[in-house]
Amino acid sequence: MTKRDLVVKIAREINLNQSQVADTVQKTLDYIAEELIAGRTIELRNFGVFEIKVRKSRKGRNPNEPKHEVVIPERAVVKFRAGKELKDAVEKLNPADFK
Repeated sequence: MTKRDLVVKIAREINLNQSQVADTVQKTLDYIAEELIAGRTIELRNFGVFEIKVRKSRKGRNPNEPKHEVVIPERAVVKFRAGKELKDAVEKLNPADFK
């Protein structure tokens, strides 16, 4: 599902103008990004938590030249932890349906 698909689905369900829904969805995503960039955690109850974590520096190898080690510097990454309701719903899925 794309952002556009989401906008269309919401607009149809609640009978609103697609441009209004698109603006609302975009603003929501902008605010989530702003908070993460500021180093704050976003908690959406029953859905999940977005947070910034620091991935430690590590050694890696170039697959084309496996003899040479490359230092991969530490960096900030976005992590998502599913909330209880989402986690429970996903656990009920049949894994064979996704292969």
